[in-house]
Amino acid sequence: MNNVLEYLETAKRKYGNKTALVDLEQSWTFHELWQKARNIGLHMAAVIKPGEAVGVYLDKGCDAIACFLGIVYAGGFYVPLNVKHPIKRITQILTAANCHTVIAKDEHRELLAENCDADIDVVAVDALGEAAEDSPLLEQIRSRSIDLDPLYTMFTSGSTGKPKGVVVSHRAVINFIDQFTDLFHITKHDVIGNQAPYDFDISVKDIYSFLKTGATMYIIPSDYFLQPVKLLDFLCNNHITTIIWAVSAMCIVSGMDGFDYRVPELSKILFSGEIMPGWHLNYWKSHLPQAMTVNLYGPTEITCNCTYHIIKKNLEKDERIPIGRAFPNVRVLLLDKGQNIITEPDVTGEIWVSSASLALGYYGEPELTREVFIQNPHNGFYREIMYRTGDFAQYGQDKQLYFISRKDFQIKHMGHRIELDEIAAQIMIIEEVKRASCIYIEEKERIIAFYEGNIESRKIIQFLKKQVPPYMIPNKCIELKQLPVTERGKTDRRQLISIYESYVR
Repeated sequence: MNNVLEYLETAKRKYGNKTALVDLEQSWTFHELWQKARNIGLHMAAVIKPGEAVGVYLDKGCDAIACFLGIVYAGGFYVPLNVKHPIKRITQILTAANCHTVIAKDEHRELLAENCDADIDVVAVDALGEAAEDSPLLEQIRSRSIDLDPLYTMFTSGSTGKPKGVVVSHRAVINFIDQFTDLFHITKHDVIGNQAPYDFDISVKDIYSFLKTGATMYIIPSDYFLQPVKLLDFLCNNHITTIIWAVSAMCIVSGMDGFDYRVPELSKILFSGEIMPGWHLNYWKSHLPQAMTVNLYGPTEITCNCTYHIIKKNLEKDERIPIGRAFPNVRVLLLDKGQNIITEPDVTGEIWVSSASLALGYYGEPELTREVFIQNPHNGFYREIMYRTGDFAQYGQDKQLYFISRKDFQIKHMGHRIELDEIAAQIMIIEEVKRASCIYIEEKERIIAFYEGNIESRKIIQFLKKQVPPYMIPNKCIELKQLPVTERGKTDRRQLISIYESYVR
């Protein structure tokens, strides 16, 4: 198998009339999804060249997934774009991905045209719904494809002030999804409730799990996560069995005591993105004791996850949740600063990962790719590339792996990978700001920005709302006459933390 379209085609052959995909407006069978994806592929094959990136600027729904698959039929790879993000962010991604074609609603054509520096060909999604004349073209394109072709590029926060695109191949997704669905017993009988937006790699598990197994996927509207009654009604009325959610989404339910209203019939609860607070985990387990509950770990660069831990009991006070053991066909090493392998408990090291699921690298960033996709230092005989995650962990006395912290200034906030320096770089675009730096108060989950300049903090927030996604907006901006520096002339973030602590006393 060398192309994820084989998942779709097998599901269409086995379960053609079974419901595949549902949003609030549409419900498609596997046969209908296959037909729509091929129609889109035939249209797009006349527009793009094989190997070309295509942006998908659509709301989360059935149409977006059909477009992803249609772009693959046409020989391209897709770049999910979140319509809720500032247009400045969207144009940065399009430039970084060298995207010249975007599928969007016709109403967004003018917005994209006005804000993009380069010429962008906007293809109206409504026009793609029309049946195209079938031809052998798609089969010709497919015959030239290999499993190392890019499938998608997802953009995460970058330290230079611009987003960086993680390029993921068909091989990487196939290797991961085959293991993932087998390990957690996802089958045609499951009903998956999709929470994650499509520019967040948690959604990859939803999309390719239902295609691989013949399960049904219901797309949950984003605003339902602000309305627990609607969310619980949705889960219960649609008989959702499986959720693969960000921790922050699960905490909304438990934080609002949602299960006092209704308890869904979930049999599989899988979460990732950040550390699950013990109280919230115990809330879910006490109301759904029979459900398999799994903590997943892994950055976008290794295709979703590389370790997992099945949680079989409630947590005691201050008990940590392991990130567990490596997935099948994945090698996870814990290395110290000298790149020696750590096996003993309670010694901190950096997580390195080797797998067929590693990303191809960062789009258009060969130097950045070489910094973190590195030859295994313990293999001097043949090529074995490992990804340096930048995450620190320890083995516990139970021989399970435990996440400790993140390297440098990259953080996980609200389930998203963020470079604090990117936020500072955006703040320093403001004319009145001389310098800026950000810290993260992990125990309170707060981003704090410090700046030198003659401008009110509220105006900085107003500016950032037009520049970056909501999860990158600082919780507080504090003006300083001068940012503290170390002996080497770098911003002293430790001192910034002390300043913040004295500020809140």
